[in-house]
Amino acid sequence: MAHELPSLPYPKEALEPHIDAATMEIHHGRHHKAYVDNLNKAISGTPLESKSLDALLSDLASVPDNIRVAVRNNGGGHWNHSFFWRLMAPNAGGAPAGKLAEDINAAFGSFADFQAKLEVAGIGRFGSGWVWLVVNGGKLEIVSTANQDNPLMGKAIAGCEGKPLLGVDVWEHAYYLKYQNKRADYLKAWWNVVNWAEVAKNY
Repeated sequence: MAHELPSLPYPKEALEPHIDAATMEIHHGRHHKAYVDNLNKAISGTPLESKSLDALLSDLASVPDNIRVAVRNNGGGHWNHSFFWRLMAPNAGGAPAGKLAEDINAAFGSFADFQAKLEVAGIGRFGSGWVWLVVNGGKLEIVSTANQDNPLMGKAIAGCEGKPLLGVDVWEHAYYLKYQNKRADYLKAWWNVVNWAEVAKNY
C-alpha cells in the first residue's frame, strides 16, 4: 500500500504570525509531498511496500543496499513531517502540564531551562536537521539528528535513540521565508505554536 501525504490538521495560515502561510504551503505541499513520492518510488515493486513507516525506519539494516539511502532520507522526511504537523496548533504554546511538566522540570531544572537547552541544540545543529525531546531508558533527553534522520533509526544510524515526544525542524525550508538566516528567532517563535496536549499524548 502506497504511503500518502497526510492533510495538515489546520489551515495553512492557522499558525500565523509565528509560522507563515507561504512557508506552510511550500513545506507541506512541496517538501513533504516530495518525500512521500520519492519513498513510494524507491520501494515500488518490493516487499517493503507492505511494511509500516515505523517498521521501515526502525530496521533500515534490512533495506536493500541499492535503496537504503532513498528510504532513509525520504522515509525519514515523511515520518518527521507527519509527526511535526501534529506537534503544532493554532492558539497553542504556553507550557506543558501534569506529569510531562513535572518530568521536564526534574530532567532539565525548569521549563525555561528546557527551552533554552532545546534552542541551543537546534542552533548548534550544523546544516540541516532536527532537534528532539525523547524518552530514552526512562529518561527525558534532548538530542539532534542530521538531515531527515530521527531517533527511531537508532544510535548506529542517527547517532541517538529513544521515543520521540517532540521534534523541531531546523532545515532552512522550515523558516527561511519569514526568518531568513535567523534560526534562533524561528526557534523562539516556535514555542508559541507547540501543541503540548499532543506532546503529552506522545509521552
